[in-house]
Amino acid sequence: MVARVIDATEMRVGTFLLLDGVAHQVKKMDISKTGKHGHAKVRFEAINVFSGKKKVSVIPGHDKFEVPMIDKRTAQVLSVSGNTASLMDSENFENFDLEIGEGVEGVVEGGNVEYWDIEGEKLLKRSL
Repeated sequence: MVARVIDATEMRVGTFLLLDGVAHQVKKMDISKTGKHGHAKVRFEAINVFSGKKKVSVIPGHDKFEVPMIDKRTAQVLSVSGNTASLMDSENFENFDLEIGEGVEGVVEGGNVEYWDIEGEKLLKRSL
């Protein structure tokens, strides 16, 4: 479920977008002025939230983008095995496994973590 649709000129640094069906976060952007017979152009760099790969693109300013629905939730860590954590959601008690990413530290059994549910895919963000 998409939260809303925005024009390319409405995006800002830190905005989340759906590019090719995958969530990306805008890290840099520039908007060029319109020409005598042209339209404004938007150049942006976005990072894939799940893989960390960078995507650079130049598009017309009137192009539309979908902003994904991001549900920020907490969970309790049931067990840790290698770089995978078994978690239980704090609200609906659903059990699932998530990979512990590079920037996440301090995930221990019995502790709490924050995870994001982005369009049905879960991402472990930080230890609480």
